[in-house]
Amino acid sequence: MKQISDFARRFGAEISLDESLIVTRQNRYFLINEDLKKLLSKAFFYAGTYLGRLKNDVFFPSFNLTRMIAESQANKTIVDERTEWLFICGRDIFKRGITKVIGSKKKGDLTLILNRHGECLGFGEISHNLDEEREGLAIRNILDIGDFLRREK
Repeated sequence: MKQISDFARRFGAEISLDESLIVTRQNRYFLINEDLKKLLSKAFFYAGTYLGRLKNDVFFPSFNLTRMIAESQANKTIVDERTEWLFICGRDIFKRGITKVIGSKKKGDLTLILNRHGECLGFGEISHNLDEEREGLAIRNILDIGDFLRREK
């Protein structure tokens, strides 16, 4: 649970999940409900909502978890339609594509990337203080929803 909470804090968010409903299998974290918990065997492959995995002490979140964090008070950047498409294709975000920033604008902070409908597309790292009057690269893409499709060549 600590890995999940620590990850959420990197976005300036607090996420409250019932620890008794989080199960771990082979360094993968799942959120289950009470009914599923009663039926769960020790040798399950997948159960409930996948939250992410821990590999070499680094937490890799699922898109389910990023969506959950996006529903809370967190660092969020809303982008225009063109930038949304480019981000999903693995590109970084330039300042001109940002329509609104909620939360931190500081260099080095993580921010969730949302489209104009409020859907979480992934997350990135702020490259320079977004308050600065400079153009160019603003957010470096770390993970986007297109990643899964790009891996399926």
